[in-house]
Amino acid sequence: MRRSLRFFLSCLFAFGPVAGAEAKAPNVLFIAIDDLNHWVGFLGRNPQTRTPNLDRLAGQSVAFAHAYCAAPACNPSRAALMSGRRPSSTGCYTNAQNWRPGIPEDQLLNSHFFRHGYRVYGAGKIYHGAADRGGDWTDYFSGREEKLVRHPSAKDNGVGGIEFYPLANRDEEMPDHHVVDWCIQRMAEESDKPFFVACGLVKPHMPFSVPKAWFDAFPLDSIQLPPHREDDLMDVPPAGVKMAGPEGDHAKIIASGRWKEAVQAYLATIAFCDFEIGRLLEAVEGSERSQDTIVCLWSDHGWSLGEKSHWRKFALWEEPTRTVLIWKVPGLTPEKGGICQWPVDYLNIYPTLVSLARLPRPAHLEGFDMTSLLENPAASWDAPAMTTHGRGNHAIRLGDYRYIRYADGSEELYDQGKDPLESINLASHPEQIPTKARLAAYLPQREADDLPGKGQGKGRRRNR
Repeated sequence: MRRSLRFFLSCLFAFGPVAGAEAKAPNVLFIAIDDLNHWVGFLGRNPQTRTPNLDRLAGQSVAFAHAYCAAPACNPSRAALMSGRRPSSTGCYTNAQNWRPGIPEDQLLNSHFFRHGYRVYGAGKIYHGAADRGGDWTDYFSGREEKLVRHPSAKDNGVGGIEFYPLANRDEEMPDHHVVDWCIQRMAEESDKPFFVACGLVKPHMPFSVPKAWFDAFPLDSIQLPPHREDDLMDVPPAGVKMAGPEGDHAKIIASGRWKEAVQAYLATIAFCDFEIGRLLEAVEGSERSQDTIVCLWSDHGWSLGEKSHWRKFALWEEPTRTVLIWKVPGLTPEKGGICQWPVDYLNIYPTLVSLARLPRPAHLEGFDMTSLLENPAASWDAPAMTTHGRGNHAIRLGDYRYIRYADGSEELYDQGKDPLESINLASHPEQIPTKARLAAYLPQREADDLPGKGQGKGRRRNR
């Protein structure tokens, strides 16, 4: 019979003595994925995707059906998650900014675990770049460069800024493969101290380029395009249309006739990412630490492939903001898994991890502890999910509704229970005034000024 939450937390994860013996603190495998949207099997959004390892993990864990990034761009999303503070609090809104003037490095998640006795290892992309490590680490592996060669069958590098092509390389030559190797080695080390291993996978980030065998698994003539309406921006305010940029990437893709190729490449790259995740999971499951290791898996934001005539992230709709979030906590999460339908955002990851590890909660955290949802995915929850893209532009997801307000005051409102593809903007409907007011109450009351331009630091590698 599964242990109760109280017994689990007091015995397995306590630092103090339990039943006359020193209980072990939990290990943490913290898997960060770059640019993976909700095209994963267990979410059912795209029937073409193949993610057996993610699906298997979800079947043993609590997966969130409506998890949203703090920002639809790598730098602000990761800075918010790792600091526990929103872009509107720190001023880190875009990829071009340096987050450090707005976020003390002692506040970072890895620094907090380091200070409390963990061996804290990082590899690959955790902050915006492998060289941008941030905070305290016991050791960090930035990766090993391999020469990646375009396969002879590739036509070119893609269309404009949307890059996609198969590679002539082997899986073992991919940078993510080396990162996973290194993380597996760190988890296997013998020590009387728990580990916090942050494994940052770059794929499926562009270029959508992986060994050709992964492309072959998705024959081009079988590819289905994502749902798209040519008039989908007709009821979107100019600020939203500007974010969509329909005359940019989308116009080039349409003119090229290669939309299906881009979708094929993204699906292939997701499948490769899933393969590498499987290697991590097998390493945990086959170890003596399997029953005292928390697995927290997330992607920094979603990605659009032509929905609303938009490509990439950098917008506030469902596709660029909805992500993958899975938690496996032995003894707490249901053994047969569960899907939580409540909207949540990434500000909740930091406080939940410190709660599970029985570490003190830093005063600066702005999110909520989701432990109750990990024990029971149907437990009550009344906090909204908020995403910010640039100062003054925010999306609030609460229940079935998504409310977007832009810096100029223009609005969008969607009832995703009835309109999951966000085709009908209800913001101008008089009967929706109470709904808009209810959701608008969650918008930031104060917003930090934009931080200065990008600057990277290498973090503090320390031995302890």
